[in-house]
Amino acid sequence: MSNNWLNEIKWTADGLVPAIAQDHHTGRVLMMAWMNAESLRLSVAEGRAIYWSRSRQRLWRKGEESGHIQKLHDIQLDCDGDAIVLLVEQLGGIACHTGRQSCFYRSLQDGQWKTTGQILKDPADIYQGTKA
Repeated sequence: MSNNWLNEIKWTADGLVPAIAQDHHTGRVLMMAWMNAESLRLSVAEGRAIYWSRSRQRLWRKGEESGHIQKLHDIQLDCDGDAIVLLVEQLGGIACHTGRQSCFYRSLQDGQWKTTGQILKDPADIYQGTKA
């Protein structure tokens, strides 16, 4: 398979594109991360979400420490070519390093951020000594 499709993406100056992970059954937005050409190419090849970690400056296979892998079902490019949606199956039901289903668990209510998502598993139990 040719990688010419990567040329249609408008990468940032850093060679990245924002990627939204969305549950392919429910449509719930699970998280946002960054991808570079290599992580996107590998995601397609391996059938799982692989991101570029800006903090670690390396590829990050989602679930490599937690076991909460994102199985890839579809990749969609927006009309401007500068953002991607990954439709995934979130294995283990937890996408967030805080132990929640989604990283988007705070809602603006009366001028304050209110926590709306419950912790499904204690991060200490998920990562067992590794940094979340």
